[in-house]
Amino acid sequence: MKQVRFDADGLVPAIVQDATSKEVLTLAYMNQQSLEKTIETKEAWFFSRSRQELWHKGATSGNTQKVINVRYDCDRDAVLVSVKPNGPACHTGNYSCFSETLFTNKLTSPESDRFDILNELEATIAKRQAEMPTGAYTTYLFNEGVDKILKKVGEEASEVIIAAKNRDHEELRMELADLYYHTFVLMREQGVSLDGVLQTMRERHSK
Repeated sequence: MKQVRFDADGLVPAIVQDATSKEVLTLAYMNQQSLEKTIETKEAWFFSRSRQELWHKGATSGNTQKVINVRYDCDRDAVLVSVKPNGPACHTGNYSCFSETLFTNKLTSPESDRFDILNELEATIAKRQAEMPTGAYTTYLFNEGVDKILKKVGEEASEVIIAAKNRDHEELRMELADLYYHTFVLMREQGVSLDGVLQTMRERHSK
């Protein structure tokens, strides 16, 4: 604990990040006791500045956060808490507290953003799992469970094969998009991140 430098009020900012999707979920504060309880229990504990008391995230709502790792920055005055959320992080019911933007026009570069859609897809599926909005197809899949998700992955893989055999490029693109989506849902259900898959690909490529 000596590695972390607390401010004059005995607090350190804690940035909470989804360990799988890498989405930033919230910014909270920890004192030494809440940081110790976080490490001890492997669940997120903070210090409420408004109530001046320890705060076990999700103790009332059930939206707890399983802590995967806690890192501190180069100045040792902030910590990054990687979690597996068990529901929305925000008190509004949103997956993340950072759901609004000051940018009205997103600056895009076709080359640098080539794979951004995969990051957005992973984050959107994580958001759906946390918020479980009524009527959403992703909510339906998570409610039905892994067997339904596996069935859809199998169906979409079969449809990719058929489209390829028919040399129908438009149909193939659509079926591949469906396969990607259902595979990402499966990855989320299984707790496998896109980063983890990419790391495995890099390791294989380097051999």
